[in-house]
Amino acid sequence: MEEGYQNRTAFIKGAKDIAKEVKRQASKKVGRGADKVSDEYSKRSYSRFEEDDDDFPAQGNQDGGDHYRGDSQAANDDEGGHSDSTEGHDEDDEIYEGEYQGIPRAESDKDGLGGGPGSVRDGGEQFRDMGVSEAERRKDQEELAQQYETILQECGHGKFQWTLYFVLGLALMADGVEIFVVGFVLPSAERDMCLSEPNKSMLGLIVYFGMMVGAFLWGALADRIGRRQSLLISLSINSVFSFFSSFVQGYSTFLFCRLLSGVGIGGSIPIVFSYYSEFLAQEKRGEHLSWLCMFWMIGGIYASAMAWAIIPHYGWSFQMGSAYQFHSWRVFVLVAALPSVAAIAALTAMPESPRFYLENGKHDEGWMVLKQVHDTNMRAKGHSEKVFSVTTIKTVKQMDELVDTGTDTPVWKRYKLKIMSLTTQVRSNFLACFNPEYKRTTFMLMAVWFTMSFSYYGLTVWFPDMIKYIQKQEYESRTKVFSKERVEHITFNFTLENQVHREGHYFNDKFLNLKMKSMVFEDSIFEECYFEDITSTNTFFRNCTFIASLFYNTDLFKYRFIDCKLANSTFLHNKEGCMLDFSDDNNAYMIYFVSFLGSLAVLPGNIVSALLMDKIGRLRMLAGSSVISCVSCFFLMFGSNESGMIALLCLFGGISIASWNALDVLTVELYPSDKRCTAFGFLNALCKLAAVLGISIFQSFVGITKAVPILFAAGALAAGSFLATKLPETQGQVLQ
Repeated sequence: MEEGYQNRTAFIKGAKDIAKEVKRQASKKVGRGADKVSDEYSKRSYSRFEEDDDDFPAQGNQDGGDHYRGDSQAANDDEGGHSDSTEGHDEDDEIYEGEYQGIPRAESDKDGLGGGPGSVRDGGEQFRDMGVSEAERRKDQEELAQQYETILQECGHGKFQWTLYFVLGLALMADGVEIFVVGFVLPSAERDMCLSEPNKSMLGLIVYFGMMVGAFLWGALADRIGRRQSLLISLSINSVFSFFSSFVQGYSTFLFCRLLSGVGIGGSIPIVFSYYSEFLAQEKRGEHLSWLCMFWMIGGIYASAMAWAIIPHYGWSFQMGSAYQFHSWRVFVLVAALPSVAAIAALTAMPESPRFYLENGKHDEGWMVLKQVHDTNMRAKGHSEKVFSVTTIKTVKQMDELVDTGTDTPVWKRYKLKIMSLTTQVRSNFLACFNPEYKRTTFMLMAVWFTMSFSYYGLTVWFPDMIKYIQKQEYESRTKVFSKERVEHITFNFTLENQVHREGHYFNDKFLNLKMKSMVFEDSIFEECYFEDITSTNTFFRNCTFIASLFYNTDLFKYRFIDCKLANSTFLHNKEGCMLDFSDDNNAYMIYFVSFLGSLAVLPGNIVSALLMDKIGRLRMLAGSSVISCVSCFFLMFGSNESGMIALLCLFGGISIASWNALDVLTVELYPSDKRCTAFGFLNALCKLAAVLGISIFQSFVGITKAVPILFAAGALAAGSFLATKLPETQGQVLQ
């Protein structure tokens, strides 16, 4: 025992001496950059010798102390692709640690750091030339893809994946809610904030612009800093600015908050699908990614139900004087942020994607997550005795990007260098999507995403607008017209609604504590009339004359008097701000109900796509659903009333959802892991741009013609379905 202890002590002392000499030589020749790596190497080298008190000498001389090796280690040894957990001997039988951020093995470079003193190259060229070629990285990625699929098969599909399913589902649900929020609050917010028509249009589109920026930004960052971290940051931004937007009073501030809220939630779709796919084995991927899409539908149902339950209840409000008002639509904005907050809380308990770890050379972290997946699933199935048999996993060689900031560099400069380095990496990763290998696929997917988004979002916004137009026509058909009436000494204290009065003469009349809804007075005279406590909606006076009249505590502002003359008339204590519109209760309920039905109608399409995705393939699902959606567009010509338009909306949504699910799955599987989120984010950003164009174009034809929007939508879907057939099928393939 004493002799073994002396041998062990001698080995430790020798290892420490070697490490110190390596550090001294590195400091002389390379500077701080080499010193940092050598210091890490020295700590890792002799710490290994202190771990095992009993078998260290025997293992160190006989099998290199490699207690973490597996059958696939031989391939790694040939390429120098060891993880941080592997050890062995060099040609001179000296102890070495496997690669650490580019440190070469002794057998591949006799001047490497593993050889002892004097082994560092002169002039720091060692650290500039450590990068491996892209071809070698690609070979590593292919080997990792095959091994990773085998590991996922061993881990099985169970409790862990279902837990992650519901966690990521909340994030996807938050994205679905965000699409509906502005549309639901706009009728109330436009009067609460006195919005003009251009401002209303901007508020309706601002969320799409924010989501467009967010999709590209967070998708690109997810490939560099991790799926989980990027998703947490993006959801946090969405939650914070959604919360602020419910309290701010000014239009510009509200617009800014909704823009940043959209930027935050924009990262949800590209990250969620990429993140979840990296925990799914080949035979489960298409089906369970399609099941995940159901949460977007649940988000629409949640938003519609909450708007229906909250916004029309005007009593759920308070105000501080006339400057600060908190109406029920602001309560709805707060409630709409809850899925995002819940997703953040749940996501903190989930691990990072192991595929991301392995793609970035972090073997031990990736192994630990996969072991967690395996153990969680086995325990849930009652097989807790099963041991995770994988010991070593292939990791991808990393391109060295050492940035020597030094300890004396100012903090702001360090952050600047890091941001510049990250920006360069993101740009390089994005441009790689247009390399010859992916160029054709990227352009084809761009066309399919654009055409589908243009038609889908254009029609889904056009439907409610057409319903509003039909309702407006029906309402106007019931308008009562009064001409040349003379009214004297009458007190009006009841609601006046949907009337037109022409060439009337009102003398010494009182309008007290009443509401005017859609009232128009033309070429009329008001003499010695008294208006008190008036609330008006869509009410105007055109070419009228007011003589010795008094307005007290009314919301009859100047813009309601068009080409009018006011002689000896006075306005006292006018109401400030804009009043909520109490006239559209039924219309509001109808819009919420239509959105609720439209969201619920996609349930059959979600179920069918999930059950058939792995049976008939992604391309058949995408092209077939697009063709049927194209045909269904022509039925829209027959929608002449509310019920017909609602039924056609549900039909179109139920059919088209299958093509969206197939497109999501296809996009995830066509790109390698290190480019997956970047490519998905870019394509999703293009989707939002197409949505803005589709909404703007289709809305301009409301009340003019049905033919043009229908032809646009059908043509776009036909082109998209044709181009989809040219994409490669990914069914049955391992995740790149």
